[in-house]
Amino acid sequence: MTNGETMDSHSEIGEDDKLREYCGVIGVYLSDHEPIAARLGYYGLQSLQHRGQESTGLAVADGEKVDHFREMGLVSEVYNKENIAALRGHIAIGHVLYSTSGKATIENAQPFVSRSRLGTVAIAHNGSLVNTEPMKEFLEETGSTFTSSSDTEVIIKLIAKNYKKGLERALTDTIQLIKGSFALVVMTEKTLIGARDPNGIRPLCLGKLQNGWVLASESCAIDAMGGDLVRDIAPGEIVIINDDGVLSFNFGEKTAKKTCIFEYVYFARPDSIIDGIGVLEARHKMGEVLARESGIAADVVIGVPDSGLGAAMGYSKASGIPYAMGIVKNKYIGRTFIAPSQEEREAMVFVKLNALKSDVAGKRVVIIDDSIVRGTTSRRLIQILRKAGAREVHFRISSPPVKFPCYFGIDTPARAELISAQHEIDEIRDAIGADSLAFISMEGMIDALQSCEWEEDVRLGVDRSGKTEKSHGEGATNCGYCQGCFLGEYPMPMIGELGKR
Repeated sequence: MTNGETMDSHSEIGEDDKLREYCGVIGVYLSDHEPIAARLGYYGLQSLQHRGQESTGLAVADGEKVDHFREMGLVSEVYNKENIAALRGHIAIGHVLYSTSGKATIENAQPFVSRSRLGTVAIAHNGSLVNTEPMKEFLEETGSTFTSSSDTEVIIKLIAKNYKKGLERALTDTIQLIKGSFALVVMTEKTLIGARDPNGIRPLCLGKLQNGWVLASESCAIDAMGGDLVRDIAPGEIVIINDDGVLSFNFGEKTAKKTCIFEYVYFARPDSIIDGIGVLEARHKMGEVLARESGIAADVVIGVPDSGLGAAMGYSKASGIPYAMGIVKNKYIGRTFIAPSQEEREAMVFVKLNALKSDVAGKRVVIIDDSIVRGTTSRRLIQILRKAGAREVHFRISSPPVKFPCYFGIDTPARAELISAQHEIDEIRDAIGADSLAFISMEGMIDALQSCEWEEDVRLGVDRSGKTEKSHGEGATNCGYCQGCFLGEYPMPMIGELGKR
């Protein structure tokens, strides 16, 4: 099979050539018991739409009962004044989904709701479990039945099974049984709860409203509700929110923090702050490191919309090469659009992206993207730039080569379909048609993030006297970030056949 054939397979207007986040969660608790939590949750879900575009749902509680609504489609398409107004309650949890461990069907849409004589529990989950099958077998042997293929249903059934012990104990027992990544928002008739896995792989933060509290996958959702970011939920932390305020405790033994590094590279919105680091700031730093590691003589620097823009600005700053828009994105082509034939699918890249000839014609162009997965979109982008008159096209990537699949909440192709797992950098360069190609080093990427950490400490007045700043390359494999997709080293052992994917 040729390089071109390897990269072209499965392409769909470029989106199939990107890693995709599985989902986003939101939780709202209004202390004055005003029954408008669903409306605020809707604003939060709009802000998290980039994390999942296949289905969405809201569940609300009014102190006595729980109602919920789920539907396939985008937030703007699913909700209207009528169904939001019908969801009356002062507590709400919400979810946007790019399908997790199953197909995109209404059965897998979240939140999930479990009702029993002991009470009602609703749950929304961002992440992916690695021990779903053994947990599912255990539950089936004890009488549980399943209506979906989602691992979230396993979590809610484990909670329901132990609910007689009390919610706090049931949740703690469940969390100690499940393995993998999870940011959970859980709701009963009177309580909102948030929990983050012991490694903190998936993000979750706490915000303060004038009249209540918010839990969200990203701080941009808190901003959309007019709230203020208070802090990130710590790895292995559970927060319980009710009329008494916010109660926090840790479950299990302390483990190493391993936040998904791709949150900063691609998934999160640039205006979000995750674990104390501004996402746009992190992308700027990655671009600066990239320029120092693989600088080249050029006339203009451009970024691939949207996640390549921050790194392109950083590259421009560090290199002194002028930054330009270079490429225009048609924002009105939905991510779920699939053209019917292979030829049409490939042509859709040209519909979605177009070059500004005035920025690139006759020039040596450095183009920055966040990653290369299969390589299809990279090749199309270079064709677009050459057609617009670019004299040279130098491709730079603000993450290391993606060589391994992810098992913790990112949709990655099988390793055989990852171009960097099958080809050397010079082979990829030739296949995509670039004049040169370079990726940021793993050490450089960690340095970029750690420099953001230290600068944040300075801004907040944190005492650094007890910390040891790592120099370039030191401790890259022992840092606080999961790098499984780059190095094949995961925060926890894989279960069963997962490692053979």
